[in-house]
Amino acid sequence: MPTKPNTLIDAHGRQVDYIRLSITDRCDFRCTYCMGEDVSFLPKDEVLSLEECARIVKAFVSLGVSKVRITGGEPLVRKNANWLFEEIGQLAGVRELVTTTNGSQLEHHAQALKASGVKRINISLDSLNAERFKNITRVGDLDKVLRGITAAKQAGFENIKLNTVLMRGINDDETLDLVSFAINHAVDISFIEEMPIGVVDHHRESSFISNIETLATLQKHYPLVSSTLSTGGPARYWQVPDTNTKIGFISPHSHNFCEACNRVRITCKGELYLCLGQDDKIELMPILRAHPNDDEPLRQAIIESMKIKPKGHDFDLKRAKPAVVRFMSHTGG
Repeated sequence: MPTKPNTLIDAHGRQVDYIRLSITDRCDFRCTYCMGEDVSFLPKDEVLSLEECARIVKAFVSLGVSKVRITGGEPLVRKNANWLFEEIGQLAGVRELVTTTNGSQLEHHAQALKASGVKRINISLDSLNAERFKNITRVGDLDKVLRGITAAKQAGFENIKLNTVLMRGINDDETLDLVSFAINHAVDISFIEEMPIGVVDHHRESSFISNIETLATLQKHYPLVSSTLSTGGPARYWQVPDTNTKIGFISPHSHNFCEACNRVRITCKGELYLCLGQDDKIELMPILRAHPNDDEPLRQAIIESMKIKPKGHDFDLKRAKPAVVRFMSHTGG
């Protein structure tokens, strides 16, 4: 099949048109499945400047990327982060600018994010029980997140979606309550299977819940209708009839989605990971800093990176060690 000029095609014929860029490894939560309790954060000079983040995004957009997701850590704890959102929001090639957040800072940032061009926002929410929420996040305040969700709705984003990681024996008894909350607030919700990334303080093989099981639970209570909606990511959606809510399932274990992978991730250190579940990467920071006024070497490095994008991840919960040792807070949520 002929390809358009200035597009990124990997060795398996997949077009990459979606990037997820982490702008900080810092977070005001310490979610048990995302980072270690005593995590050490990077020194400032090892983190991309916002100007370098903008250069990376512009290079990818010039190569056909049209969807940009800003992540962290928690992106909204990065000082002056809205400058970057505004820079990206002005790029003609960006069809969709989105962000993922834990919701803790949304009460104060929602209006500015909407004004900068952010169209969709994903908010992590793993429990509606304040005590349990604090246990999962180690430090989080559920009320702040709920106020953030309200602020996001008032700001008028095109779509708001809750992201939930269900864990057996931890929060799986809230499946129906979380869906009911989404329906009552006219937002979408996605259930994400926990991925074997980083070392956590619970046993993933016993806590893992397949989205096949979650879907079966929900179908006993809702006449869900399969949806053809695609947001450019790996989620598969079901519509809840007579509501404005869709339920998504991101299933790296039970429904491997690698054959249609269209995305890469850039960490706040400038590491370009070609797959979340593999360690293949290109270091972009040295290129940026060696060529401060010339983005062509950066573009060429991105083009060359397509040759090493793997066919897929290799998650196996029965392994003694996680698939990759780095935490999600390092790679970008």
